[in-house]
Amino acid sequence: MESNKLRLIDANLNRLREGIRVVEDIFRYVYNDKQTSLKLKNLRHLARLDIYKEMLETRDVNNDVLRESIKSEQNRDDLYSILVANFKRAQESSRVLEEFCKLISIKDSETFKYIRYELYTLETVLTKITSNSK
Repeated sequence: MESNKLRLIDANLNRLREGIRVVEDIFRYVYNDKQTSLKLKNLRHLARLDIYKEMLETRDVNNDVLRESIKSEQNRDDLYSILVANFKRAQESSRVLEEFCKLISIKDSETFKYIRYELYTLETVLTKITSNSK
């Protein structure tokens, strides 16, 4: 596969796992919610591809044209805004992965589709719970 496509997949895979991890840690350490934390952990562990070495070889952080943060990424008002931002980050990344994995494996594409829909469902439930405790 073309190196720029692998680079895109690598970046989105990292972004997906990072977004899920932030949400997972909020429910693990702030809310002490084992069940939700475990669901998120399982989703994070599903977000894997067998082409790790190939992706890593294409990683080029120093030449990322949008490496610097924009204002909206630098500010968070509260725990709720962190939660929402990271749900959105993970959902968007899983959509990109779903599309680009169609070039590699329909099975992997379907896995990322599953992750995306699970995140939509969890977001609906969990943001309601946390917005009430703001």
